[in-house]
Amino acid sequence: DVFEQPQHVGHKKIEFHISTEIPAVLQINSEKEEKNGKRVYLYATTEEINNTGFGRIFPAPSSNDKMETEEEDDEIPSEFISRKDLEKNRLSREEMEKYSVFKNYEPGDPNCRIYVKNLAKQVQEKDLKFIFGRYVDFQSEVERNMFDIRVMKEGRMKGQAFIGLPNEKAAAKALKEANGYVLFEKPMVVQFARSARPKQDANEGKRKK
Repeated sequence: DVFEQPQHVGHKKIEFHISTEIPAVLQINSEKEEKNGKRVYLYATTEEINNTGFGRIFPAPSSNDKMETEEEDDEIPSEFISRKDLEKNRLSREEMEKYSVFKNYEPGDPNCRIYVKNLAKQVQEKDLKFIFGRYVDFQSEVERNMFDIRVMKEGRMKGQAFIGLPNEKAAAKALKEANGYVLFEKPMVVQFARSARPKQDANEGKRKK
């Protein structure tokens, strides 16, 4: 019959015969959700089905933190570590307390150069560039030239590195986010590098006293 009537028939009304009784489990869940101030449509009434044909779906709103992280990571090239991966592989404060390398930890005086220690022997310059390169704008020639990594491989300085960043703000951010990051199963200890000059001035001040 349908194929023999090409002309427009008009809207057909489809009826569903559904019991108005709500299962006890759904009713309890619905009451709980309403008490919490959130209404969740666990079922569709007969009227809703007749009018719309579908139940209502309410997507969970995403948090502002996630959106900010995603926006920030969009600006960082994929060749560098993401903030999410940094946080995932970083020790918490409680975990840091279990390691002797973090005992008496002090970040030091802020400057644009950072000092990293407790590095695994297989750490190379490219590994540190992957982590700390996210704090450098490589489109800027000035920032690109200021970015400098020196990994110590011999003698007493073995397992340590010095990293020059474009400015103090970038260095502070790198210290905050990368300190305690586990690289090759060893947590990095990140501090501001100490320059020799302020230390000498401090000693001279002591001598004068």
